[in-house]
Amino acid sequence: MTESQPGASKGAFADPEYAEAVVDLLGAIAYGELAAFERLADDAKLAPGLADKIALSSMAASEFSHLAQLEDRISELGADPYEAMEPFRQALDDFHAHTAPSDWYEGLVKAYVGDGLARDFYREIAAYLDPETRALITEALEDSQRSAFIVEKVRAGIAADHRLGGRLALWGRRLMGEALIQAQRIAAERDAMTALLAGGVDRPGLDLAAIGRMFTRLTERHSERMDELGLEA
Repeated sequence: MTESQPGASKGAFADPEYAEAVVDLLGAIAYGELAAFERLADDAKLAPGLADKIALSSMAASEFSHLAQLEDRISELGADPYEAMEPFRQALDDFHAHTAPSDWYEGLVKAYVGDGLARDFYREIAAYLDPETRALITEALEDSQRSAFIVEKVRAGIAADHRLGGRLALWGRRLMGEALIQAQRIAAERDAMTALLAGGVDRPGLDLAAIGRMFTRLTERHSERMDELGLEA
């Protein structure tokens, strides 16, 4: 659950700093969707069966659909979608390079745990946006299809080989550390993102205590996801 704060008003778009921050956030999420599409398409090649391959390919297609919606919204705000995504390319590419899965199960856990943490982070920030942008982000970050499929497959794998659980638990902890570093890096390096978190005269924001609570919630949600997979956080 996010901090109980109202979203920004429609008039906030008259504030150039807010408009820049929204484009920045949408650019980060859009590139994340593109990276997820590419990765899921690659992970589908590791699938043990045709049904699994098709399921992961379907998830990849869903990510690409979300990307198109985000691009449209960025264009509506008068910005270039590719320019908006570019500043986040290196950080996200580095994250995926550092956390490349070695097999099918590591890919599944990454899609659930690693991507889940990033989605939670963006949902937290979206709570401080105007209703239209917040609704778009919420829709783009929906992952119910992914959740059910991955939980079923990982739990079945652990039931068949109990040694798998220990290895995947270590993998999940590594993903958590890398994802938190990524989230903090993006929030700290982008002035517009920092301004969005800080708020303004007519917009709510996050003070240091609220930011601390936000990261506590992210950590708690990570533990819940690990538990859903049958793994120790």
